[in-house]
Amino acid sequence: MTDQKLYLDSSIFGAALGAVFGILLGAFTGILSGSWNGTLFGAEAGLIIGLPTGALTGALTVWAAGRTGGVSTGAYTGMLFGAVFGGVLGAFIPDAFRAGVAALHILILDVLTQGRFETAVLLSFLVSTLATIAGAWVGGRNLSTRKK
Repeated sequence: MTDQKLYLDSSIFGAALGAVFGILLGAFTGILSGSWNGTLFGAEAGLIIGLPTGALTGALTVWAAGRTGGVSTGAYTGMLFGAVFGGVLGAFIPDAFRAGVAALHILILDVLTQGRFETAVLLSFLVSTLATIAGAWVGGRNLSTRKK
């Protein structure tokens, strides 16, 4: 690592972004349950998933873009990482949790939690959205101007 401070700063900034947007995205997803407890659970889950997602996305954005890549490189790095990371996380959601969500009998949640594949796709999409935000912001923040 040639620029350890850039990696550290980007990881910390990415973790903060991941936490904030993870809470928001999780709460908005939790609203689908129609209950205050579901909204709070979604926000907590968003925080727990958002912190490492943001930190890892920040570090990967520095690795992929450095100080020359900019917003687009950060966004695409976040999209790819978030999709893979979310898919892996979604594949390991316990059956008991999915059964608990299915017991709520909310049509959209029933469709998205019927099997491991559906749950993995949902989490892949949500984490990819979160990582895209973090990657774009970190990439734009790290972009340095060209010297003429």
